Amino acid sequence: MEIIPSTNKSSASKSPLPLEGARGRLEGLGIDLNAWAVDAACSGNPGPMEYQAIDLQTGCRVFHFGPMKGTNNIGEFLAIVHALALMEQQGLHDKTIYSDSYNAILWVNKRKCKTKLERTPETEPLYQIILRAERWLQTHTWRNPIVKWDTKKWGEVPADFGRK
Repeated sequence: MEIIPSTNKSSASKSPLPLEGARGRLEGLGIDLNAWAVDAACSGNPGPMEYQAIDLQTGCRVFHFGPMKGTNNIGEFLAIVHALALMEQQGLHDKTIYSDSYNAILWVNKRKCKTKLERTPETEPLYQIILRAERWLQTHTWRNPIVKWDTKKWGEVPADFGRK
């Protein structure tokens, strides 16, 4: 199976992010800890874009991609597809995916990235990744719940890059 590659030498981080004290709070809010949280960051629009996933049980980074020229919405979309593909590859069919992007969840459910990013020689490598992600969505089914992260109630999604 082909999944979106990570640009990191090691796609999973061994050291946990600072979720240690937050796990009990997240559980108390009714958040499923058998989950990965995904998020993207982009400096400018378009600009250098990256995305990642964090395991809510361990606080460890599951994967990271980027940076490459793109938009935040594209990064959010690709993060969800990357998580779905990796979960399928690893047989993790019950794990939830949390994303704070309504648009990305909608695009994944429609199996189509509805970006308005201009297609240029500079953005062509990203467009090739988008096409691969759309092909994956169109040829696979998944059981993993994709849940909108409620930032107002729960605070920033644990995969947030902290650049606001």
